[in-house]
Order: sequence, then C-alpha cells, then structure tokens
Amino acid sequence: MSNQDKFKVVINKPACCGYGVCAEICPDVYKLDENGMVYVEDEFVPCGMEELAKEGADACPQSALKLVAV
Repeated sequence: MSNQDKFKVVINKPACCGYGVCAEICPDVYKLDENGMVYVEDEFVPCGMEELAKEGADACPQSALKLVAV
C-alpha cells in the first residue's frame, strides 16, 4: 500500500451485528452508535490509518466492512 492510496469505508449496515471488533482495533476510523452498530464519521480513511482500518474491516465476523480504493 503506497502513501498515494486513498481508501473509502463501505459499510453493509444490515450485516452489522454489533460485535465492535472493528472499533476495538481501529477506534479512529470505526465508531459505534448507541445501539453498538458501526458507523464512520468520515468515509475516507485518514492517511496513515490504512493498515489498521483494513485490519479492523477484515476482523468483522459478519464481513460488514470493506475498504475500497478511490
């Protein structure tokens, strides 16, 4: 992954079961709402957070998250 790569978080909301693993791994990107469901304040992953954001997405037991290169 080069520093030029920019990634967008895509959330499959119906698939989210609120495990919160993503937010534990990468709390700067993944947030949990009052019901424990994932959301992001900014759909674009901040520079330097790509690896952690990918790890958080990959750890989702429901595969509700993915990163898409933009």
